[in-house]
Amino acid sequence: MEENSNFIRSIIKEDLASGKRKNVVTRFPPEPNGYLHIGHAKSIVINFGIADEFNGTTNLRFDDTNPLKEDQEYVDAIKHDVEWLGYQWENLHYASNYFSEMYERAVLLIKKGKAYVDDLSAEEIREYRGTLTEPGKESPYRNRTVEENLDLFLRMKNGEFENGQKVLRAKIDMTAGNINMRDPVLYRVSHATHHNTGDTWCIYPMYAFAHPLEDAIEEVTHSLCTTEFEEQRPLYNWVIEECEMEAKPQQIEFGRLNIENTVMSKRKLKQLVDENYVDGWDDPRMPTISGLRRKGFTPESIREFVQATGVSKGSGAVDEAMLDHFVREDLKMKAPRTMGILNPLKVVITNYPEGQVEMLDAEINPENPEMGSRQIPFSREIYVEQDDFMEDPPKKYFRLFPGNEVRLKHAYFIKCEEVIKDDEGNVIELRCTYDPETKSGSGFTGRKVKGTLHWVEATQAVSAQFRLYEPLIRDEDLKSADGNEGKTFLDFVNEQSLSIQHGFIEPTMKDSKPHDKFQFFRHGYFNVDPKHTTEEQLVFNRIVSLKSSFKLK
Repeated sequence: MEENSNFIRSIIKEDLASGKRKNVVTRFPPEPNGYLHIGHAKSIVINFGIADEFNGTTNLRFDDTNPLKEDQEYVDAIKHDVEWLGYQWENLHYASNYFSEMYERAVLLIKKGKAYVDDLSAEEIREYRGTLTEPGKESPYRNRTVEENLDLFLRMKNGEFENGQKVLRAKIDMTAGNINMRDPVLYRVSHATHHNTGDTWCIYPMYAFAHPLEDAIEEVTHSLCTTEFEEQRPLYNWVIEECEMEAKPQQIEFGRLNIENTVMSKRKLKQLVDENYVDGWDDPRMPTISGLRRKGFTPESIREFVQATGVSKGSGAVDEAMLDHFVREDLKMKAPRTMGILNPLKVVITNYPEGQVEMLDAEINPENPEMGSRQIPFSREIYVEQDDFMEDPPKKYFRLFPGNEVRLKHAYFIKCEEVIKDDEGNVIELRCTYDPETKSGSGFTGRKVKGTLHWVEATQAVSAQFRLYEPLIRDEDLKSADGNEGKTFLDFVNEQSLSIQHGFIEPTMKDSKPHDKFQFFRHGYFNVDPKHTTEEQLVFNRIVSLKSSFKLK
């Protein structure tokens, strides 16, 4: 993070200089009710990065206070994602490990006359809450005695009441300008098995009550969260103060990360998974960290991207091309260059000796000579892209057409002499001739050609599948969904978001392993898919195309 770009850094520096804080403890506190997405990556980078900068520590804590939505699968996935991004937590905590202390703190509030058991339904509580312009009204159960509240709360804990029958609420101020302070619910009854505590509890604390207690128990110094929690800060401080917590964490809010043409709602992402619009949380079209990893993004590129977005109070959407920019920058020196044909068209070089195969030398990465070179076969039969031939081309078309000559990357000049079609008139083969004097690297200085094509030798080519991606849903479609009564965002999912093509790759790539990354000449950067690749079939996900109009300012 660049110097002077981070207001959080300035606050912490001042806290340490003034003696208000002697150390720095942050935490990353996900709820285990889904997989992490790119927005969570910003919180990870900020929390771990700030702590590292000030020789502090960061805890990984699961805010697992809602057993109806949580699962061990999510816990395991989150831990994997954090480690993959390059971070290691100091301590691993669960909110559920503090349930006993949270219960005792709630009892303390009741004894102080600061909390009461309410019989209103959830709908009635919403009605009594009031609006931004009208004050709320007090529940008829608000003035129960301390003794009655203690008895009812104990009976809630012992399982005597059904879900939704009673809640514990804070007693603050039903006329408060901040709606969050109008007697918020602290505990609800939920007869559900918890992934960590099993059936020990049938009452569970609300997030707004549990979270500040967790921070205080762990002696977090700076509780860094996104700006949607800013209005809850008074309640955060009230809980810590009234529950008489010894540690006093400070909540600081920063703007969340939004990306154009990217669904960032965990609820919507879960819908896409549950209703089979994608093939899992790690689908490469998903903005989840696991989806980006499977698509081929590197942890370095994600960290650099997050840091480049900066830390501020604003939450504007950044260009989706910005994320692509950073993975290109990271891979351009790492990824081997190679050739792959996504939509093959066979070419027979009629004057090349039949049965002869020669090996040509090709650099692995011209921007990183230390990666060396590779040997690729060349023979009478090759594949080129269907798009690299036009029978009746427009002006300034420099690829193959009848009578035109092009250069084959790393090989020779070839000239299109004849076009072979099937019974329906589709071009299925080209007959070409080659000039043996034009071999790449031979020092040939004769005529020049304007077109250079990639290709793959046909007899040793390795069959491969290529998966190309577009946004799953675009911003304009999301807006259409919001303004269309009776429709949801699912009605606007892009049916062309995944395109699958079958083609060929160089034989040098036949032993590629999941997550191996390559730059295919003219096509972009690709990653070997870890989910669909088999011993018989290599599957490549396109990470990004080669070029973008995005410019980093």
